[in-house]
Amino acid sequence: MNPWHTAQKQLAKANEHSTHSARLHERLSSPDRVIEVSLPVAMDDGSMRTFTGFRVQHNNLRGPYKGGLRFHPQVDMDEVKALSFWMTMKTAVVDVPFGGGKGGVVVNPKELSENELEQLSRAFARALAPNIGPEIDVPAPDVNTTPKIMGWMRDEYEKVIGSPSPAVITGKEIAQGGSQGRTEATGFGGYYVLDQVFKQLGDNTRGKRVAIQGFGNVATYLAQSLVADGYCVVALSDSKGGIYLESGFTDIAAVEAHKRSTGALSLFPGTTSITNDEILTLPVDIVVPAALENAITDHVANSIRATIVLEMANGPTTHDADEILKERGVIVVPDILANAGGVATSYFEWYQNMHGEQWEKDVVLTKLEEKMRTATCAVYETAKAKSVSLREGAYLVALRHLEEAQKNSAN
Repeated sequence: MNPWHTAQKQLAKANEHSTHSARLHERLSSPDRVIEVSLPVAMDDGSMRTFTGFRVQHNNLRGPYKGGLRFHPQVDMDEVKALSFWMTMKTAVVDVPFGGGKGGVVVNPKELSENELEQLSRAFARALAPNIGPEIDVPAPDVNTTPKIMGWMRDEYEKVIGSPSPAVITGKEIAQGGSQGRTEATGFGGYYVLDQVFKQLGDNTRGKRVAIQGFGNVATYLAQSLVADGYCVVALSDSKGGIYLESGFTDIAAVEAHKRSTGALSLFPGTTSITNDEILTLPVDIVVPAALENAITDHVANSIRATIVLEMANGPTTHDADEILKERGVIVVPDILANAGGVATSYFEWYQNMHGEQWEKDVVLTKLEEKMRTATCAVYETAKAKSVSLREGAYLVALRHLEEAQKNSAN
Protein backbone atom coordinates (compact mmCIF):
# COMPACT_ATOMS: atom_id res chain seq x y z
CA MET A 1 0.00 0.00 0.00
CA ASN A 2 1.36 3.41 -1.01
CA PRO A 3 1.72 5.38 2.28
CA TRP A 4 0.77 8.68 0.62
CA HIS A 5 -2.48 7.13 -0.60
CA THR A 6 -3.12 5.84 2.93
CA ALA A 7 -2.58 9.33 4.34
CA GLN A 8 -4.97 10.84 1.80
CA LYS A 9 -7.65 8.25 2.63
CA GLN A 10 -7.29 9.03 6.33
CA LEU A 11 -7.79 12.73 5.63
CA ALA A 12 -10.83 12.00 3.46
CA LYS A 13 -12.31 9.78 6.19
CA ALA A 14 -11.88 12.50 8.80
CA ASN A 15 -13.43 14.98 6.39
CA GLU A 16 -16.70 13.05 6.60
CA HIS A 17 -17.08 14.10 10.24
CA SER A 18 -15.38 17.50 10.18
CA THR A 19 -16.68 20.98 9.42
CA HIS A 20 -13.28 22.34 8.44
CA SER A 21 -13.15 24.51 5.33
CA ALA A 22 -12.59 23.33 1.78
CA ARG A 23 -9.66 25.74 1.72
CA LEU A 24 -7.95 23.90 4.58
CA HIS A 25 -8.66 20.51 3.02
CA GLU A 26 -7.07 21.65 -0.24
CA ARG A 27 -4.06 23.04 1.61
CA LEU A 28 -3.52 19.74 3.43
CA SER A 29 -3.96 17.61 0.30
CA SER A 30 -0.51 18.45 -1.06
CA PRO A 31 2.80 19.57 0.46
CA ASP A 32 3.89 23.21 0.48
CA ARG A 33 7.31 22.29 -0.90
CA VAL A 34 9.12 19.19 -2.13
CA ILE A 35 12.92 19.19 -2.19
CA GLU A 36 15.08 16.55 -3.90
CA VAL A 37 18.86 16.80 -3.78
CA SER A 38 21.87 14.88 -5.10
CA LEU A 39 24.59 14.30 -2.51
CA PRO A 40 28.05 13.44 -3.90
CA VAL A 41 30.21 11.89 -1.18
CA ALA A 42 33.91 10.96 -1.29
CA MET A 43 34.18 7.35 -0.12
CA ASP A 44 37.07 6.00 1.93
CA ASP A 45 38.49 4.13 -1.08
CA GLY A 46 38.82 7.36 -3.06
CA SER A 47 35.73 6.83 -5.23
CA MET A 48 32.73 9.17 -5.43
CA ARG A 49 29.19 7.99 -4.77
CA THR A 50 26.06 10.09 -5.25
CA PHE A 51 23.10 9.64 -2.90
CA THR A 52 19.56 10.99 -3.31
CA GLY A 53 17.98 12.98 -0.49
CA PHE A 54 14.48 14.33 0.07
CA ARG A 55 12.86 16.93 2.28
CA VAL A 56 9.11 17.47 2.14
CA GLN A 57 7.71 20.55 3.87
CA HIS A 58 4.05 19.72 4.16
CA ASN A 59 2.41 22.54 6.09
CA ASN A 60 3.47 25.45 8.31
CA LEU A 61 0.14 26.96 9.37
CA ARG A 62 0.96 26.38 13.04
CA GLY A 63 4.72 27.07 12.98
CA PRO A 64 8.02 25.93 11.45
CA TYR A 65 8.00 22.64 9.56
CA LYS A 66 9.04 19.84 11.91
CA GLY A 67 9.99 16.23 11.30
CA GLY A 68 12.72 13.64 11.17
CA LEU A 69 15.37 12.68 8.66
CA ARG A 70 15.78 8.97 7.99
CA PHE A 71 18.63 7.04 6.35
CA HIS A 72 17.17 3.91 4.78
CA PRO A 73 17.55 2.07 1.45
CA GLN A 74 13.79 2.12 0.84
CA VAL A 75 13.20 5.84 1.33
CA ASP A 76 11.08 7.23 -1.49
CA MET A 77 9.14 10.42 -2.19
CA ASP A 78 5.66 9.04 -1.50
CA GLU A 79 6.81 7.69 1.86
CA VAL A 80 8.35 11.02 2.82
CA LYS A 81 5.25 12.93 1.68
CA ALA A 82 3.04 10.70 3.83
CA LEU A 83 5.31 11.04 6.85
CA SER A 84 5.36 14.82 6.47
CA PHE A 85 1.56 14.87 6.36
CA TRP A 86 1.37 12.74 9.51
CA MET A 87 3.77 15.18 11.20
CA THR A 88 1.41 18.06 10.41
CA MET A 89 -1.39 16.10 12.08
CA LYS A 90 0.82 14.96 14.96
CA THR A 91 2.04 18.40 15.96
CA ALA A 92 -1.53 19.68 15.81
CA VAL A 93 -2.91 16.80 17.91
CA VAL A 94 -0.45 17.40 20.77
CA ASP A 95 -0.75 21.16 20.26
CA VAL A 96 2.86 22.20 19.78
CA PRO A 97 3.56 25.25 17.57
CA PHE A 98 5.05 23.41 14.63
CA GLY A 99 3.94 22.27 11.21
CA GLY A 100 4.89 19.05 9.47
CA GLY A 101 7.92 17.98 7.47
CA LYS A 102 9.96 14.87 6.82
CA GLY A 103 13.11 13.91 4.98
CA GLY A 104 15.44 11.10 4.17
CA VAL A 105 18.36 9.77 2.19
CA VAL A 106 18.27 6.59 0.13
CA VAL A 107 21.11 4.69 1.77
CA ASN A 108 21.90 1.68 3.93
CA PRO A 109 23.99 3.37 6.64
CA LYS A 110 25.31 -0.01 7.80
CA GLU A 111 27.33 -0.14 4.58
CA LEU A 112 29.13 3.14 5.36
CA SER A 113 32.10 3.80 7.61
CA GLU A 114 31.68 6.46 10.29
CA ASN A 115 33.66 8.92 8.17
CA GLU A 116 31.46 8.24 5.12
CA LEU A 117 28.34 8.61 7.26
CA GLU A 118 29.58 11.95 8.58
CA GLN A 119 30.39 13.21 5.08
CA LEU A 120 26.91 12.18 3.87
CA SER A 121 25.24 13.88 6.85
CA ARG A 122 27.17 17.09 6.27
CA ALA A 123 26.41 17.02 2.54
CA PHE A 124 22.70 16.69 3.32
CA ALA A 125 22.87 19.60 5.77
CA ARG A 126 24.60 21.81 3.18
CA ALA A 127 22.01 20.93 0.55
CA LEU A 128 19.10 21.67 2.90
CA ALA A 129 20.64 24.79 4.48
CA PRO A 130 18.81 27.37 2.28
CA ASN A 131 15.45 25.84 3.26
CA ILE A 132 15.82 25.07 6.97
CA GLY A 133 16.33 27.15 10.12
CA PRO A 134 14.93 27.57 13.66
CA GLU A 135 11.93 29.55 12.41
CA ILE A 136 11.61 27.84 9.02
CA ASP A 137 12.11 24.07 9.25
CA VAL A 138 13.55 22.11 12.19
CA PRO A 139 14.69 18.55 11.32
CA ALA A 140 15.20 15.76 13.86
CA PRO A 141 16.41 12.13 13.99
CA ASP A 142 14.35 9.27 12.61
CA VAL A 143 15.08 5.72 11.38
CA ASN A 144 18.86 5.06 11.40
CA THR A 145 19.77 8.63 12.34
CA THR A 146 21.23 9.49 15.72
CA PRO A 147 22.02 12.40 18.04
CA LYS A 148 25.60 12.30 16.70
CA ILE A 149 24.33 12.69 13.12
CA MET A 150 22.14 15.60 14.22
CA GLY A 151 25.22 17.19 15.77
CA TRP A 152 27.17 16.89 12.51
CA MET A 153 24.27 18.46 10.64
CA ARG A 154 23.91 21.32 13.10
CA ASP A 155 27.65 22.01 12.86
CA GLU A 156 27.56 21.99 9.06
CA TYR A 157 24.52 24.28 8.96
CA GLU A 158 26.31 26.73 11.28
CA LYS A 159 29.32 26.72 8.94
CA VAL A 160 27.03 27.61 6.04
CA ILE A 161 25.28 30.50 7.80
CA GLY A 162 28.35 31.64 9.74
CA SER A 163 26.79 31.81 13.21
CA PRO A 164 25.62 29.53 16.07
CA SER A 165 22.13 28.04 15.64
CA PRO A 166 21.44 25.34 18.22
CA ALA A 167 17.67 25.36 17.54
CA VAL A 168 18.03 24.43 13.84
CA ILE A 169 17.87 20.71 14.68
CA THR A 170 16.48 18.74 17.62
CA GLY A 171 17.37 15.30 18.92
CA LYS A 172 20.97 16.39 19.49
CA GLU A 173 23.34 15.08 22.16
CA ILE A 174 23.07 16.92 25.49
CA ALA A 175 26.48 18.57 24.99
CA GLN A 176 25.28 19.90 21.62
CA GLY A 177 22.18 21.52 23.11
CA GLY A 178 19.94 18.45 23.25
CA SER A 179 17.21 18.07 25.82
CA GLN A 180 17.17 15.82 28.83
CA GLY A 181 14.50 13.15 28.36
CA ARG A 182 14.52 13.27 24.55
CA THR A 183 15.90 9.72 24.22
CA GLU A 184 13.05 8.25 26.28
CA ALA A 185 10.34 10.62 25.06
CA THR A 186 8.59 8.66 22.31
CA GLY A 187 8.46 5.41 24.28
CA PHE A 188 7.40 7.11 27.51
CA GLY A 189 4.87 9.17 25.57
CA GLY A 190 3.30 6.00 24.19
CA TYR A 191 3.00 4.62 27.71
CA TYR A 192 1.26 7.81 28.95
CA VAL A 193 -1.19 7.64 26.04
CA LEU A 194 -2.01 3.96 26.56
CA ASP A 195 -2.41 4.44 30.30
CA GLN A 196 -4.75 7.40 29.73
CA VAL A 197 -6.84 5.40 27.23
CA PHE A 198 -7.39 2.74 29.89
CA LYS A 199 -8.30 5.46 32.40
CA GLN A 200 -10.88 6.83 29.95
CA LEU A 201 -12.23 3.32 29.44
CA GLY A 202 -12.36 2.75 33.20
CA ASP A 203 -10.33 -0.42 32.80
CA ASN A 204 -7.62 -1.84 35.07
CA THR A 205 -4.23 -2.24 33.37
CA ARG A 206 -2.42 -4.57 35.74
CA GLY A 207 -1.53 -7.87 34.12
CA LYS A 208 -2.59 -6.82 30.60
CA ARG A 209 -0.60 -8.88 28.11
CA VAL A 210 1.39 -7.02 25.47
CA ALA A 211 3.24 -8.02 22.29
CA ILE A 212 5.62 -5.48 20.73
CA GLN A 213 6.79 -5.70 17.13
CA GLY A 214 10.11 -3.88 17.07
CA PHE A 215 12.84 -3.36 19.64
CA GLY A 216 14.49 -0.07 18.79
CA ASN A 217 14.75 2.92 21.08
CA VAL A 218 10.99 3.58 21.13
CA ALA A 219 9.93 0.01 21.88
CA THR A 220 12.64 -0.41 24.53
CA TYR A 221 11.50 2.54 26.64
CA LEU A 222 7.85 1.67 26.11
CA ALA A 223 8.49 -1.89 27.26
CA GLN A 224 10.38 -0.69 30.34
CA SER A 225 7.50 1.61 31.29
CA LEU A 226 4.88 -1.10 30.78
CA VAL A 227 6.76 -3.72 32.81
CA ALA A 228 7.38 -1.22 35.62
CA ASP A 229 3.63 -0.52 35.77
CA GLY A 230 2.57 -4.15 35.99
CA TYR A 231 1.81 -4.95 32.35
CA CYS A 232 2.94 -8.37 31.14
CA VAL A 233 5.13 -7.95 28.02
CA VAL A 234 5.26 -11.43 26.48
CA ALA A 235 6.80 -10.83 23.04
CA LEU A 236 9.40 -8.59 21.41
CA SER A 237 10.96 -8.58 17.97
CA ASP A 238 13.59 -6.97 15.77
CA SER A 239 14.22 -7.11 12.02
CA LYS A 240 15.58 -10.67 12.35
CA GLY A 241 12.59 -12.12 14.19
CA GLY A 242 10.89 -12.26 17.55
CA ILE A 243 10.98 -13.92 20.95
CA TYR A 244 8.06 -15.07 23.10
CA LEU A 245 7.95 -15.69 26.84
CA GLU A 246 4.63 -16.94 28.21
CA SER A 247 5.29 -15.63 31.74
CA GLY A 248 6.41 -12.21 30.48
CA PHE A 249 9.73 -10.38 30.51
CA THR A 250 10.72 -8.93 33.86
CA ASP A 251 14.05 -7.35 32.91
CA ILE A 252 13.94 -5.40 29.63
CA ALA A 253 17.47 -4.11 30.24
CA ALA A 254 18.73 -7.71 30.15
CA VAL A 255 17.01 -8.26 26.80
CA GLU A 256 18.59 -5.06 25.50
CA ALA A 257 22.03 -6.17 26.71
CA HIS A 258 21.57 -9.55 25.00
CA LYS A 259 20.73 -7.84 21.71
CA ARG A 260 23.76 -5.55 22.01
CA SER A 261 26.11 -8.43 22.65
CA THR A 262 24.72 -10.87 20.05
CA GLY A 263 23.25 -8.53 17.44
CA ALA A 264 19.76 -10.05 17.70
CA LEU A 265 16.98 -10.92 20.15
CA SER A 266 16.97 -14.59 19.16
CA LEU A 267 18.21 -17.17 21.66
CA PHE A 268 17.44 -14.99 24.67
CA PRO A 269 17.31 -17.56 27.50
CA GLY A 270 13.95 -19.23 28.09
CA THR A 271 12.20 -17.79 25.04
CA THR A 272 10.58 -19.28 21.94
CA SER A 273 11.33 -17.89 18.49
CA ILE A 274 8.43 -16.39 16.51
CA THR A 275 8.15 -14.38 13.32
CA ASN A 276 7.36 -10.69 13.04
CA ASP A 277 3.95 -11.53 11.56
CA GLU A 278 3.14 -14.00 14.33
CA ILE A 279 3.89 -11.43 17.01
CA LEU A 280 0.92 -9.32 15.88
CA THR A 281 -1.56 -12.18 16.12
CA LEU A 282 -0.68 -13.57 19.55
CA PRO A 283 -3.47 -14.05 22.14
CA VAL A 284 -2.71 -10.81 24.02
CA ASP A 285 -4.63 -7.72 25.12
CA ILE A 286 -2.44 -5.15 23.32
CA VAL A 287 -0.28 -5.37 20.20
CA VAL A 288 2.23 -2.64 19.44
CA PRO A 289 3.54 -2.22 15.88
CA ALA A 290 6.75 -0.28 16.56
CA ALA A 291 8.77 -0.90 13.40
CA LEU A 292 8.00 0.39 9.87
CA GLU A 293 4.93 1.22 7.78
CA ASN A 294 2.24 -1.19 6.60
CA ALA A 295 2.92 -3.91 9.18
CA ILE A 296 -0.82 -4.53 9.67
CA THR A 297 -2.40 -5.49 6.35
CA ASP A 298 -5.98 -6.68 5.88
CA HIS A 299 -4.79 -10.29 6.27
CA VAL A 300 -3.07 -9.51 9.58
CA ALA A 301 -6.04 -7.42 10.76
CA ASN A 302 -8.37 -10.39 10.40
CA SER A 303 -6.04 -12.47 12.59
CA ILE A 304 -5.35 -9.97 15.39
CA ARG A 305 -6.67 -11.24 18.72
CA ALA A 306 -5.81 -8.18 20.82
CA THR A 307 -8.47 -5.64 21.77
CA ILE A 308 -6.09 -2.66 21.47
CA VAL A 309 -3.50 -1.74 18.84
CA LEU A 310 -1.02 0.93 19.95
CA GLU A 311 0.63 2.38 16.84
CA MET A 312 4.17 3.36 17.84
CA ALA A 313 5.44 3.19 14.24
CA ASN A 314 4.36 5.71 11.63
CA GLY A 315 1.64 4.42 9.31
CA PRO A 316 1.77 0.78 10.48
CA THR A 317 -1.84 0.01 9.53
CA THR A 318 -3.12 0.07 5.97
CA HIS A 319 -6.44 1.77 5.23
CA ASP A 320 -8.24 -1.53 4.53
CA ALA A 321 -6.82 -3.08 7.69
CA ASP A 322 -7.97 -0.07 9.71
CA GLU A 323 -11.54 -0.57 8.47
CA ILE A 324 -11.40 -4.27 9.37
CA LEU A 325 -10.16 -3.54 12.89
CA LYS A 326 -12.89 -0.94 13.36
CA GLU A 327 -15.56 -3.40 12.26
CA ARG A 328 -14.17 -6.01 14.65
CA GLY A 329 -14.29 -3.58 17.57
CA VAL A 330 -10.52 -3.40 18.01
CA ILE A 331 -9.45 -0.03 19.45
CA VAL A 332 -6.61 1.47 17.40
CA VAL A 333 -4.65 4.18 19.22
CA PRO A 334 -3.35 6.08 16.18
CA ASP A 335 0.26 6.90 15.43
CA ILE A 336 -0.35 10.65 15.29
CA LEU A 337 -1.20 10.47 18.99
CA ALA A 338 0.61 7.37 20.27
CA ASN A 339 4.11 8.25 19.09
CA ALA A 340 3.86 12.04 19.38
CA GLY A 341 5.98 12.12 22.56
CA GLY A 342 9.07 12.55 20.41
CA VAL A 343 7.90 15.71 18.69
CA ALA A 344 6.49 17.08 21.93
CA THR A 345 9.93 16.80 23.53
CA SER A 346 11.56 18.11 20.35
CA TYR A 347 9.48 21.21 20.92
CA PHE A 348 10.79 21.41 24.48
CA GLU A 349 14.36 21.13 23.11
CA TRP A 350 13.72 23.82 20.49
CA TYR A 351 12.20 26.09 23.15
CA GLN A 352 15.18 25.61 25.47
CA ASN A 353 17.60 26.37 22.62
CA MET A 354 15.66 29.47 21.55
CA HIS A 355 15.60 30.82 25.11
CA GLY A 356 19.05 29.71 26.29
CA GLU A 357 17.60 27.36 28.92
CA GLN A 358 18.41 23.79 30.06
CA TRP A 359 15.68 21.94 31.94
CA GLU A 360 16.21 18.99 34.27
CA LYS A 361 14.93 15.61 33.09
CA ASP A 362 12.09 15.44 35.62
CA VAL A 363 10.83 18.82 34.41
CA VAL A 364 10.86 17.62 30.78
CA LEU A 365 9.11 14.33 31.56
CA THR A 366 6.49 16.04 33.74
CA LYS A 367 5.70 18.44 30.89
CA LEU A 368 5.64 15.50 28.46
CA GLU A 369 3.21 13.49 30.58
CA GLU A 370 0.87 16.45 30.96
CA LYS A 371 0.87 17.15 27.22
CA MET A 372 0.31 13.51 26.22
CA ARG A 373 -2.48 12.90 28.72
CA THR A 374 -4.21 16.16 27.76
CA ALA A 375 -4.06 15.26 24.06
CA THR A 376 -5.35 11.74 24.74
CA CYS A 377 -8.32 13.06 26.69
CA ALA A 378 -9.15 15.49 23.86
CA VAL A 379 -8.96 12.72 21.25
CA TYR A 380 -10.99 10.26 23.34
CA GLU A 381 -13.72 12.76 24.18
CA THR A 382 -13.95 13.94 20.56
CA ALA A 383 -14.20 10.35 19.29
CA LYS A 384 -16.86 9.56 21.88
CA ALA A 385 -18.90 12.69 21.09
CA LYS A 386 -18.80 12.03 17.34
CA SER A 387 -19.15 8.21 17.63
CA VAL A 388 -16.00 7.69 15.56
CA SER A 389 -12.72 5.81 15.98
CA LEU A 390 -9.79 7.22 17.95
CA ARG A 391 -7.96 7.78 14.65
CA GLU A 392 -10.84 9.87 13.32
CA GLY A 393 -11.04 11.62 16.69
CA ALA A 394 -7.35 12.47 16.52
CA TYR A 395 -7.76 13.89 13.02
CA LEU A 396 -10.73 15.97 14.14
CA VAL A 397 -8.70 17.45 17.01
CA ALA A 398 -5.81 18.19 14.64
CA LEU A 399 -8.09 19.71 12.01
CA ARG A 400 -9.71 21.94 14.62
CA HIS A 401 -6.31 23.32 15.65
CA LEU A 402 -5.27 23.78 12.02
CA GLU A 403 -8.51 25.57 11.17
CA GLU A 404 -7.95 27.95 14.07
CA ALA A 405 -4.42 28.66 12.81
CA GLN A 406 -5.68 29.30 9.29
CA LYS A 407 -8.30 31.75 10.54
CA ASN A 408 -5.70 33.57 12.67
CA SER A 409 -3.31 33.82 9.72
CA ALA A 410 -6.06 35.42 7.63
CA ASN A 411 -6.79 38.11 10.21
